[in-house]
Amino acid sequence: MFGMLAFGLVLPAAAQQKALAPSAPAAVPQDALEPPPAAVAAADANPELHKRGWRYKINPSDTLELTFNVTPEFNQTVIVQPDGFITLKEVGDLQAAGKTLPELREAIKAAYGKILHEPEISVEPKDFEKPFFTVGGQVGKPGKYDLRSDTTLTEAIAVAGGFQDSSKHSQVLLFRRVSDHWTSAKIIDVKKMLNDHDLSEDPQLMPGDMLFVPKNFLSKIKPFLPTTSAGVFASPAGML
Repeated sequence: MFGMLAFGLVLPAAAQQKALAPSAPAAVPQDALEPPPAAVAAADANPELHKRGWRYKINPSDTLELTFNVTPEFNQTVIVQPDGFITLKEVGDLQAAGKTLPELREAIKAAYGKILHEPEISVEPKDFEKPFFTVGGQVGKPGKYDLRSDTTLTEAIAVAGGFQDSSKHSQVLLFRRVSDHWTSAKIIDVKKMLNDHDLSEDPQLMPGDMLFVPKNFLSKIKPFLPTTSAGVFASPAGML
């Protein structure tokens, strides 16, 4: 009985001591910015996230022209609806958003194959969302830019006006959508790459990527630094 009572007295004391003990701030590892293994596996399975040979994927509001080489009476221009579908003559609705042009062409051929014999179809985009990247933070000209060709992170920063004096070159953030529900974030040490004259780790941008250049430490505290009075620089001779 005494042993049980002593245990009951020690336990609350230990719990109280634990509650009063100051907890050290938890460091956030860089890995916390990376996607979970499932998302990484999905990204690895999708070569478009890593290779330069990415293909454009159809988006809502895109305008597509369908040409039937043998049966021109089926020629038509369709607009991808907000729900991602297009409406085809004599066939009905077909999911288009998220597909590449070759994938959509094959899907349309399969749909019309039910009423036409081996249809020959070409799909040409007429009005579509151009690939782009966005740069924000401490650069000369933040904004949204067309991704016209193979572009690396350092090239994108140059297009956006380059670094400012307040830029933190060593912690440039690259945000990339891995899936519809996950966006990865990676810290790029551009300062080290430039100092080492080695751009082998300079990442290739993908459509929709966003770069953010944060402020350096000095620029963060500069507004709080006292302004030097002109009297401090007065010549002692002038005060005689």
